[in-house]
Amino acid sequence: MKLNVAVQMDPIARINIAGDSTFALLLEAQKRGHGLSYYTPDKLSLRGEELVAPVQVLTVRDEPGNHFTLGEPRREALAAFDVILLRQDPPFDLAYITSTHFLERLHPKTLVVNDPASVRNAPEKLFVMNFPQLMPPTLISRDLDEINAFRDEHGAVVMKPLHGHGGAAVFRVMPQDMNFGSLFDMFSVTFREPWVIQRFLPEIKHGDKRIILVDGEFAGAVNRVPAADDLRSNMVRGGAAQATDLTPREREICATVGPSLRQLGLLFVGLDVIDGKLTEINVTSPTGIRAIARLNGLDVAARIWDAIEARRDGKV
Repeated sequence: MKLNVAVQMDPIARINIAGDSTFALLLEAQKRGHGLSYYTPDKLSLRGEELVAPVQVLTVRDEPGNHFTLGEPRREALAAFDVILLRQDPPFDLAYITSTHFLERLHPKTLVVNDPASVRNAPEKLFVMNFPQLMPPTLISRDLDEINAFRDEHGAVVMKPLHGHGGAAVFRVMPQDMNFGSLFDMFSVTFREPWVIQRFLPEIKHGDKRIILVDGEFAGAVNRVPAADDLRSNMVRGGAAQATDLTPREREICATVGPSLRQLGLLFVGLDVIDGKLTEINVTSPTGIRAIARLNGLDVAARIWDAIEARRDGKV
């Protein structure tokens, strides 16, 4: 089966191919003989009932600094594609939400991965609250009295924006922390949405495990260990990737969350787990599959394309 595939992503010239999951998906699609086209989300246009974009034929190579070639732009109706990979990075703002409304008009006749309506309805730090029994104590609020009551109960906490990404603006706040007032003021001015306040997990020093689920099933994992002078384990923030296996608790988390993801059409998802506690469910553009292939030898990109092809072939 040869598919006509479009990828909606951020500018391809700027990606770091060594760790970029989207690039791994593109390499695997090209290997299978699927046709690739590329556009950026700001190029989407809805004209009447027709969703169009100036797409460019894409060829990819696993060569840093020489990783892609693009053809000339051509205006094309996106309904002509078999598959669209929705792979733009956050911020999960109104522009992102609008793109999901656009793509929802095509899905599932054109298979959009992940399902755009479910991406819109499952914000990564909010959807996870559907599974409180798997999480550390967590508050989502911007109310000072609620936050102070939560801090009084749990001591040291982590505070981060609800729709943040990549470890940006993540702070540990200690009991009696003299910086909290200034931090609260800064968050109040900077972020209009509520914030996530979560009990601090000291075991973060041993790593934040990224677990990839494909169609609700475990496909691979990588442990991300923060630098000695940083709270954040994100690899873009200097976290070191390590090979890892799942604990019985982490397998329980996968088994609990997986059926809901499958039901929502969230085919490619990254769970974040610290010390056996689920902290995020990443559904927009999860990372980690190149590190998993390098460290554990598991080909998650192939698993994802197997699942996509099965859906297009009517087997799922």
